Amino acid sequence: MAAQAYGPQGKVSRRNFLSSAGALIAASLLPEKLCSASEPLYPPMDLSYFERPLTAAPAEIRFGYAAITWGENDRQAIEDVAALGFPGIQLRANVLKEFGPKPEALRELLEEHKLTMVALSSGNLNIDAPEADELAKHLANARFVHDVGGLYLQVTDARPRAREVTREDYRRLGRLMTELGKRTADLGIPLGYHNHMDSLGERPEEVDWILAAADPRYAKLELDIAHYLQGGGDPIQAIERYHDRHLFLHIKDLETVHPSAPNQKTYRFVELGRGRVDLPGVFAALRKIGFRGWAVVELDSVTSPALTPKDCGAISKKYLEEKLGFRI
Repeated sequence: MAAQAYGPQGKVSRRNFLSSAGALIAASLLPEKLCSASEPLYPPMDLSYFERPLTAAPAEIRFGYAAITWGENDRQAIEDVAALGFPGIQLRANVLKEFGPKPEALRELLEEHKLTMVALSSGNLNIDAPEADELAKHLANARFVHDVGGLYLQVTDARPRAREVTREDYRRLGRLMTELGKRTADLGIPLGYHNHMDSLGERPEEVDWILAAADPRYAKLELDIAHYLQGGGDPIQAIERYHDRHLFLHIKDLETVHPSAPNQKTYRFVELGRGRVDLPGVFAALRKIGFRGWAVVELDSVTSPALTPKDCGAISKKYLEEKLGFRI
């Protein structure tokens, strides 16, 4: 029978399933003659979807590449990422400037380049802003992801600057992510939290506090291994610790720098294999937990004026293929 209750990516919509199940019960209470003499009271559903047992499977990683390196030149990013051979791309909310009113145009462009939109970086979830406004903003972005045919919505957060941070802030962020995740789930778009320097989720214990306050059904972790390392954590341990919370990952590398001014950062992100992230260990940990999903390679900006974003992507791709044995 046709699976009309399925949502995006073959998932069953929570609301569709409940309404269909209710209709099944109601139909069973009607007289047999009435049921047989009228049209079906509920859409046909392939119940074998629920009968297939979950079985263990080997790890499987699909690689995407993030468009952030190209700044706001999303069309060039799409062209270059596809030319490099990556099957997926992550875009930022700036893409809404051109494609927000016409998501179908972006969907067609991605299909033309054979790219999956892995995620949209939706920006900060601000705990000090009106909750209704924050939920509405990010839910609109999730709807855009749905209409483009994308998979996930990523949020970071804005660490309060004008006041002291308290433990209640972490709990509030967790609750806010839960409320947002409930709404995006109705669109078939899972929500992932991106740990990030200068955010509430900068340090490992802070990531713990946030995830502990969020409902795991609606708020997953989008682990950035380089940010986690710079924040004082071990990304290999994080992969194992949050084995049941991973949505997708940011794969990136970083090196230590010696700033010439007090306010400069002591680190910068670099192409894969050029920094101090234990990338072989990271992928070994992903295999150990049987991770099956997307790993998005990310580089915030080019590392040399002589390099283009595409050049940097080629360096990381070469490392993945020649040093780690992956096929992109």
